[in-house]
Amino acid sequence: MAYDGIVAAATVKELNDKLLSGSITKVAQPEKDELLLTLKCNRAQVRLAISANASTPMVYLREDNTLSPVTAPNFCMSLRKHIGGGRITRIFQPSSDISDGTEGLERIIVFAIEHLDEMGDMSTKYLVAELMGKYSNIILLKDDMTIIDSIKHVSHMTSSVREVLPGRMYFIPDAMGKHNPKTVCKDEALFKEIFSDKKAGISIYKKLYMSMTGISPVVSGELLYRAGIDSDKPYGEVTDDELSSLFKEFSLLMTDVINGQFTPNIVYDGDRITEFSAIRLKSLEGGDMKTVFYDSMSEVIRLFYSAKDKANRIRSKSEDIRGVLKNLTERAAKKLDLLERQYADTDKRDKFRVYGELINTYGYELKGGESELVCSNYYDEGKMIKIPLDKDLTALENSKKYFDKYNKLKRTREAVGAQLEECRASLYHLGSIASSLSLCESEADLNEIRREMAESGYISKHSTGKRERKEEKKSKPLHFVSSDGIDIFVGRNNYQNEELDFKVADANDWWFHAKNFPGSHVIAKTGNIKLPDNTCLEAAALAAYYSRAYNGADANAKIEVDYVRKKELKRVPGAAPGFVIYHTNYSIMIEPKAEISYN
Repeated sequence: MAYDGIVAAATVKELNDKLLSGSITKVAQPEKDELLLTLKCNRAQVRLAISANASTPMVYLREDNTLSPVTAPNFCMSLRKHIGGGRITRIFQPSSDISDGTEGLERIIVFAIEHLDEMGDMSTKYLVAELMGKYSNIILLKDDMTIIDSIKHVSHMTSSVREVLPGRMYFIPDAMGKHNPKTVCKDEALFKEIFSDKKAGISIYKKLYMSMTGISPVVSGELLYRAGIDSDKPYGEVTDDELSSLFKEFSLLMTDVINGQFTPNIVYDGDRITEFSAIRLKSLEGGDMKTVFYDSMSEVIRLFYSAKDKANRIRSKSEDIRGVLKNLTERAAKKLDLLERQYADTDKRDKFRVYGELINTYGYELKGGESELVCSNYYDEGKMIKIPLDKDLTALENSKKYFDKYNKLKRTREAVGAQLEECRASLYHLGSIASSLSLCESEADLNEIRREMAESGYISKHSTGKRERKEEKKSKPLHFVSSDGIDIFVGRNNYQNEELDFKVADANDWWFHAKNFPGSHVIAKTGNIKLPDNTCLEAAALAAYYSRAYNGADANAKIEVDYVRKKELKRVPGAAPGFVIYHTNYSIMIEPKAEISYN
């Protein structure tokens, strides 16, 4: 699964069809490594997203807007100065040099933009999107290839190959001997020459994608499949006829690429996305595999990358919270273990009380100086018992010594018992926050978790790290509709759980929660009607799915879920938000699922 040169070519074709001659009306930088350009094209507004994120580098058209920082970053300000109001005159993939105009299949998309400079003269700037994994970058150039600025600065301390800093000359790094497929596809002799060195141990599959720019392993495997060649075959053993067959398929594919003929698609294995491409992947068809074709490469990229990109960014932004949670949970777990051992040690307190009482009863038999008392234990059916004595103490003093031990352990048990309850509640609370963290989909969700942790004393209130955003929306619970048409709400965090329980839910609505595990509160809005069986099963499956029990369960394991009418819930005085108790409930064993209608 890669944003390869062919996907970039399909993107360039789509952008040329929709953006050429469009004017840039707005430049925003919603993330530290992402741009969002708003353009006016044929009286329509179009948004272009460019991401240099190491995990999800991409260029695509998007429909929705996104929130931006109140204060624009420096790179965003440079773009507004140099290309704001500019007009896109060309979009292309370069080969090895932007200035010579030769097009290749590099994972680089260049936007040539006409713009009035400070003197009022028309000049051309180049916005370069390099989509190369961890080396991805977005760079603004003058017409003489001098770097104006970049979204990521790269000094000689970071890279010995190329500096990306203002004032440096821009160049595309050496492709390490790789060939331009758009040139090779026109010359069969050159194609065969690439495979003439007969280096041992390398398969034809690996040799193909290592020799051509923009050809990914997926495309390499597809070409070999079409040519009928075993991909594991050492390329030194490939016959001339097989190379001719491979060249034919390679040439046909590259002709389609040059002519802009693409078939954007996503390959599904059941409901799971396994691959995407700009060409039809015949090698992945058949069996449980299903290929869905789309009209737009941007739509494919949105579908494939949006969830992954959002998850990556949320995970990155929540690293500090995860670190704090991990440390607090480990510390609380160690404290709980220590307290449980201390609590277990107090189990022998009653033995000391019995010793004291028996010494008081039979101590008159002692003459002094004995090291033990052997007597009948009337607490254990009159069985004989040996009680150790301090021979330097009188019977009364030995009795008092045992009663003192008993009272000390009794006080310890009461104190440790209270601490145990507090520690268990804290661990449960931390687990509920960790569960909420797994449901975060936006910075608003994260901010609510930071606020809860600050109010609970886990982090300082001024270290919540809330980032200012324009018109930041409040996080909302998940909303599903059951097969019976009943609204089901799922809390993403403890604040939402509290709101669902005591503001959204009516007295006769039904409440669901995984038994004895932190997790989301689920409300089925049945009102005064009887709870339908399907709605009950679906709401319980959601409660199981959005719980810590599901994270640690086997794939096919069933989870116990409690459900009661909302009127049975009671707040826990002094507890964290979203913590409730109930004394009567129903229970159901259910397989976790989240596959009902989602709104």
